[in-house]
Amino acid sequence: MRLTKEQTAKNRQQIIDTAARVFRERGIDQVTVADLMKEAGFTHGGFYNHFVSKEELIGEASRAAFDKAICGLTQLVTADKTGREFTKNLQAYLSPAHRDDCAGGCPAAAFVGEVSHQCPDMQTAYAKGIKAFIDIFQAHFPSKAGARSKASSREQAIELLSNLVGALTLARAVAKADPALSNELLAAGRRRLPK
Repeated sequence: MRLTKEQTAKNRQQIIDTAARVFRERGIDQVTVADLMKEAGFTHGGFYNHFVSKEELIGEASRAAFDKAICGLTQLVTADKTGREFTKNLQAYLSPAHRDDCAGGCPAAAFVGEVSHQCPDMQTAYAKGIKAFIDIFQAHFPSKAGARSKASSREQAIELLSNLVGALTLARAVAKADPALSNELLAAGRRRLPK
């Protein structure tokens, strides 16, 4: 039975979405094409009907993970006229629940240790994602900081992103070996968030 173009596109997207989740959860190099296709509900041989290589999928999955995170944050910021939801979202980012949800969590934190060793497509997707986060954060600061310069608001945005990703990454790294330290890292990161 031949698949329609719509079903083929749907299957491809299912593989990309599964890869974005599984790569964040287990790490890119820990997931084989066979593992990934089984997780997505397809046969290993079907992979090459959609992608030339695992590297192509890595780039697509990285873009998809960042696109989803950026879209969600953009919608939140656009709808949040008081800044309260933005602040709550930042607090939730540095929560034990987000720390423990690598599969559904932020791609910036999940991929930070791997991206420099991956294919150029992933490195490009990661860089674009980081720039987008900085732009969103930068747009938030002028309304909160008064008459600050553009350079200053960009520095604040970079500092905020660095705090978020750094605290979350470190908290995840030590969570199993030293849960108290992991919680301390999250709490310290939350204290440095803008009010």
